Amino acid sequence: MCGIVAATTKREISEVLLEGLRRLEYRGYDSAGMALIDNEQRLAIHKSTGKVSELEKAQAIEAIVGCTGIAHTRWATHGVPSTVNAHPHVAGERVAVVHNGIIENHGELRQGLVESGAEIVSQTDTEVIVHLIHQHLSSGASLFSAVQQTIDVLEGAFALAVIDVESPDTLIVAREGSPLVLGVGIGETFAGSDRLALQQVTDTFIYLEDGDIAELRPGLIHIFDRDGDSVERPKTRLNRGDEADLLGDYDHYMLKEMFEQPARLEDTVAYPALSDALFGDQAAEVFPAVSAVQIIACGTSYHAGLVARHWIESIAGLPCQVEVASEYRYRQSVTLANTLIVSISQSGETADTLAALKNCDRANVLARLAICNVDHSAIVRESELVFLTRAGAEIGVASTKAFTTQLAALLILTERLATHHRPDQFDAAPVAAALKDMPSAVARVLSHSDKIAALTPQFVTKHHALFLGRGIYHPIAMEGALKLKEISYIHAEAYPAGELKHGPLALVDSDMPVVAVAPNDELLEKLRSNLEEVKARGGQLFVFADEAAGFKPGPGIEVIPMPHCSELVGPVVYTVALQLLSYHVAVGKGTDVDKPRNLAKSVTVE
Repeated sequence: MCGIVAATTKREISEVLLEGLRRLEYRGYDSAGMALIDNEQRLAIHKSTGKVSELEKAQAIEAIVGCTGIAHTRWATHGVPSTVNAHPHVAGERVAVVHNGIIENHGELRQGLVESGAEIVSQTDTEVIVHLIHQHLSSGASLFSAVQQTIDVLEGAFALAVIDVESPDTLIVAREGSPLVLGVGIGETFAGSDRLALQQVTDTFIYLEDGDIAELRPGLIHIFDRDGDSVERPKTRLNRGDEADLLGDYDHYMLKEMFEQPARLEDTVAYPALSDALFGDQAAEVFPAVSAVQIIACGTSYHAGLVARHWIESIAGLPCQVEVASEYRYRQSVTLANTLIVSISQSGETADTLAALKNCDRANVLARLAICNVDHSAIVRESELVFLTRAGAEIGVASTKAFTTQLAALLILTERLATHHRPDQFDAAPVAAALKDMPSAVARVLSHSDKIAALTPQFVTKHHALFLGRGIYHPIAMEGALKLKEISYIHAEAYPAGELKHGPLALVDSDMPVVAVAPNDELLEKLRSNLEEVKARGGQLFVFADEAAGFKPGPGIEVIPMPHCSELVGPVVYTVALQLLSYHVAVGKGTDVDKPRNLAKSVTVE
């Protein structure tokens, strides 16, 4: 979602801010802007709709320069994409603010400000923040105090960065429910909504906690918690360079990240032996006491949870529920005693998942486990147990390697739970073999990329598609449908194949491709019968089938042979094939594969 970059230094930082915004483009946005305190102690501002490149053009025509500044990419919530609604927002030609999140009581605050004479020109919730700060400044408050008094009346989620021309070397930042990280340089300090934005200037970071407010100056960071007490937050040193975040010879980040999957899976499962300690020091006590598992997640991560439910119930013998976090957090749910809450998030900052995690029934929750790709993220810090997926930075909005490494992590979790709860029945060898085989199995699928690309002409002119799967492959079909609609803008839905005759069959005709996932498992014959129902009604089938499943191409049916693999590896293998299909169709349609319209990488607002 929205991205923040801010800096206070003793050098000119306009290019630092622009580069930070470029690195945040993957998050999704529709406008951008930056404000600096110039050499004459005035606010200098550029704002534009569209891409960061529009800011670059404005900077090339009339450069704004300064040593303290803030920048922002906006993903519209309140108000249409426009230069008026773009951040930074300014009050009194003195103070400027950038904001991620949503202020829920902005209507009430706006009314009070208007009645007091403030001139609010945008439709955004953010503009009330800058006017409140300006009012406090006009009453004699310091910049820090003005921000502190303002956030005391805000309801909702926010990450803020604030500058004031009368404090030209000072940057105030605050966090409540939306991510914010500080960057520590030599005689300079930075802030960003994402570490990636700051890796150009530092390898040392401080992750703010909810309720924190910090005063930054060149070479100085002073952090206070929500009670107003001065606190020290640990510094984290990045151990690797950011070369892995570069596009290299690939046409798109999504393509690069799909082809990284064998290596990232190998990193995720590369342990000499599976042990409870992989999940944290408390896991050895927690796992034997688990009576039920509740998985909460959103989007792609939710589909990973649905796959895990099959594994946890069939292998570990524990009841497992999976729910979309945005529904779970508001539903009157019943939590069984000794439940293990498992939250799944690529970014670790997904607002709905974090809120659900914080508001679960702690009386019956034994522990909370985060499966996440980002260390030190909010969901990781909120959880007692953690498994990091080692997917590396994922820039493409449509998740690929984050999803498959989540599946690997969930299979490891299943193995641990089964070891404790079915010690006499569970054979760990097939799980160990599956984890070892995953990287090479995915590599085999990726080698068929050109064959899958050949299907593109049969999809690019279509407006709808249906994805089918049975059993554990229904969530894989759901993930395939999500990928296609995300990046190609073709409406796609997934159904359990057995549900066709209960409604979806009415949609089948020659103009709607039907994609089926057909492993050679115990449900194969059932699936084959379901696909005959599609053929009989003139539907065009695209069957991703195990090479031993016996499907033959012919009129109305295209067969994409898949390498034979174990039933535990299958969900990962078929996922990658559907990723390739969606990618090639999107390229064929000419859409923006890495930054699809209206979407954001890290959904940090409700």
